[in-house]
Amino acid sequence: MAGRMGARRNILFIVIDQWRADALGRAGNTVLRTPHLDRLAGDGMLFARHFVQASPCGPSRAALLTGTYQHNNGVMRNGSPLGRRFTNIALECRKAGYDPALFGYTDTAADPEGLAADDRALWTYESVMPGFTPELHLPEKALAWRAHLKARGYGFADDLREIYRPDGDPAGRGPTFPPARFRAEDSITAFLTDRLLDYISVRRGESWFAHAAYIRPHPPFIAPAPYHALYDPADMPAPKRARSAALEAAQHPLLAGYLRSQTQESFFVTGRGPVADLDDAAIAQLRATYYGMVQEVDDQIGRLVERLKEWGLYDDTLIVVTADHGEMLGDHWMLGKQGYFDEAFHVPLIVRDPRAAADAARGGTVERFTEAVDVMPTVLEWLGLAVPRQCDGRSLLPLVQGRAVADWRREVHWEFDFRGTGPADSEQGLGLPMDACSLAVIRDEHHKYVHFAALPPLFFDLRRDPHCLADLAGEPAAAPAMLAYAQKMLSWRILSSARDLTGINLSAGGPSVRP
Repeated sequence: MAGRMGARRNILFIVIDQWRADALGRAGNTVLRTPHLDRLAGDGMLFARHFVQASPCGPSRAALLTGTYQHNNGVMRNGSPLGRRFTNIALECRKAGYDPALFGYTDTAADPEGLAADDRALWTYESVMPGFTPELHLPEKALAWRAHLKARGYGFADDLREIYRPDGDPAGRGPTFPPARFRAEDSITAFLTDRLLDYISVRRGESWFAHAAYIRPHPPFIAPAPYHALYDPADMPAPKRARSAALEAAQHPLLAGYLRSQTQESFFVTGRGPVADLDDAAIAQLRATYYGMVQEVDDQIGRLVERLKEWGLYDDTLIVVTADHGEMLGDHWMLGKQGYFDEAFHVPLIVRDPRAAADAARGGTVERFTEAVDVMPTVLEWLGLAVPRQCDGRSLLPLVQGRAVADWRREVHWEFDFRGTGPADSEQGLGLPMDACSLAVIRDEHHKYVHFAALPPLFFDLRRDPHCLADLAGEPAAAPAMLAYAQKMLSWRILSSARDLTGINLSAGGPSVRP
């Protein structure tokens, strides 16, 4: 039973980079140990069918933080500007008197309108989303963390790639087995947690909003001791994939492009050659390393939660924990977060509402389909703020509180733009113009339909083929069902088209607004 809230209303909003849905004990993983997140879910609500709307980091976070689908916000890849006309969770919370603090990054590319061509904001995709105060900004170069390492006596802190070079020889355990050269207490995960705790410690008497964006378990796949050796590769689940990379590639031209172009060095600094060449032992060890990285994040979140309890803040704080996308981990002979597979878009979501209204459902699991665009409306409703018309999602609070919702969605959608995030020179390699390098997915309990702008579609029966190994798009018997899903996708696209201005009518009597 949660305690009763005081006058404060705090928000701790955690986004973990590259955290797939099955990397959580409470989600059914019997090997991975995530006791702190499991306890948090046991005191809140776990959403078992939660999906992000885009990938990689920039597009996904644009959808998450603005509550809008990719086709509305226009953020197609890392580096695509987010138009300044869009509000976001931070700007809206400022209306309630909050100063949303950022620890980590938002990977927001600035709108170039009104900026000079040489404005440094146009030189990076890693600007901070408007509305957030960067208390600790940790973009890719991670200068603040590297300065910390240097102050602690690490001589390799000047070179980011050297930081992630393993300490020692693989010794037969695979290239990701050796530990990192930095101690666990000096990792970027611990560093962010330390700074966040410092921030909260001096704000115990006021309401605060803290957004923590943990970069791990994002590659490079390497963990500090003792996390590097916590898991035995022999205990790892085998990847879900076709019998060979060649058979996998035959499923679709986009998949074939990835299998040709993915390189090991994109995922660990000692990597050489294509990802598809990694043998079973190397994939098993990589999975074990990934589990160790996840457990490190779990331990740091455990520190946060325990300190909130010690300081008497736990029952005044809405806690939301989710991810920006998943990780393939060798499934379908790939690493990373791309394409149309659940492994890249299905992520955990935990919401812990401290109020008495959530007590009846506390510790439950929601099996309804939910989306990243639902997070912003959830936080705003919890604060008693209006949800902007731009938002494509719905508040999850009724589900958190165990209330029946008759008209909840029965499927999820996501989009993926591969002009700059997939095969090198994708336009040339696939023979497509830039704006045709895109796909959209509709997925429910029974089927998944993947529609490409200019490539053949895909259709999977998830009851018989949950891992999407057998495409049915070319089978005549599947044609009626596939057409029905294509029509549902078209309806979704029409119904979700940008509507921030569509309810406004200007006339001689002045503007009128329909809710």
